[in-house]
Amino acid sequence: QVQLVESGGGLVQAGGSLRLSCLVSGRTNSMTQTGWFRTTPGKEREFVARIPWTDGFIFYGDAAKGRFTISRDNAKNVVYLQMNSLKVEDTADYYCAAAEADWEFRYWGQGTRVTVSS
Repeated sequence: QVQLVESGGGLVQAGGSLRLSCLVSGRTNSMTQTGWFRTTPGKEREFVARIPWTDGFIFYGDAAKGRFTISRDNAKNVVYLQMNSLKVEDTADYYCAAAEADWEFRYWGQGTRVTVSS
């Protein structure tokens, strides 16, 4: 089992920045990748970014490209999502997720809410 706990959400003005954190615990040595997703009412869950737990390529969703940066600190078992130039449409609940050998995101955190005001 893998446990994930997000933090760092809050209220920010448009154009501002936030950094989300995801503390990972449990069977981290079996993990292959972690990622961030977001949800808003009436919309499907949206992929934001993903990063391999060790080496490999980073991928971003269209909304995140050029503004968000995903990173990790394996020593601390933390995955970050740095969000810059935030827009009102970035308002959502953000979830951290982890995958094991099949690379499917099967473990999810409880989410952290980001609200961007105009």
